[in-house]
Amino acid sequence: MSPPLAQAVEVVKRFGAMTAVDCVTLSIEQGEVVGLLGANGAGKTTLIRMLLGLVRASAGQVTIFGRVPSRATRRRLGYVPQTLGLYDDLTVEENLAFAAAAFGTQRAALPPELDPTRKQLVRDLPLGIQRRIAFAQALGHEPELLVLDEPTSGVDPLGRARLWDSIRQAAEHGSGALVTTHHLAEAEQCDRLVVMAGGRVTAAGTTSEIVGTARAVLVRADRWEEAFGALDRAGLPVALIGRTLRLPRAPLAEVREILDAAGVDAYADVVPATLEESFVELTGGRS
Repeated sequence: MSPPLAQAVEVVKRFGAMTAVDCVTLSIEQGEVVGLLGANGAGKTTLIRMLLGLVRASAGQVTIFGRVPSRATRRRLGYVPQTLGLYDDLTVEENLAFAAAAFGTQRAALPPELDPTRKQLVRDLPLGIQRRIAFAQALGHEPELLVLDEPTSGVDPLGRARLWDSIRQAAEHGSGALVTTHHLAEAEQCDRLVVMAGGRVTAAGTTSEIVGTARAVLVRADRWEEAFGALDRAGLPVALIGRTLRLPRAPLAEVREILDAAGVDAYADVVPATLEESFVELTGGRS
């Protein structure tokens, strides 16, 4: 049986007295997309940098393709950091040529709609376009593993959809992918999720496994503004989705009692929680 494309076993990373990553275990297999979720400061980027061999773990074991991370293993993966890894003072064409020379491959192909940007300096392009170029560059040498740190941040919805199509296509051809994202709707496209908070893994599994048996109260009312006000004044955590109210972890009986006392005619019932509601609970309310 082939080893995982990437694996961290009980890894720890300390910076002085601060523990950024605390006993985290994670793996990525061929053909799967793993989503790494967590608020800013949760330890996601530090964990990625350990997997890449850019920083050394304080404890635990990290392997890429069954080996200790090295320059040789990094040649087999495609990495898009939050900083994109592009040279601002070079044109798009020059960036692609540099990457091709570094990996000893053909120059990466750009999506047709980005072809007019080839002669432009990277710094003159919108952030969303820069991210799509960085992603195309990362795919240029047909990597066995993609490591993507917030690849869709600042990208318009159509661009995000195209990037996710490319991620899924790479996985269907046998590559693995580790993706961080703050867009939880995107996270649901992953095969597995790992949720981090405070440097630790707080949940791991499929979307349905992470949501589990968590429930929320759904409220529908013609006078939804009054329903929202009554529940908010009562100190319940209420969210407005369109004209529907959702209250994670709230007791149904208490919600109905508050609405009745306020004279608001409303429908209220218990429904399955969403991934976002479960994520907020798992990360201590941070997003």
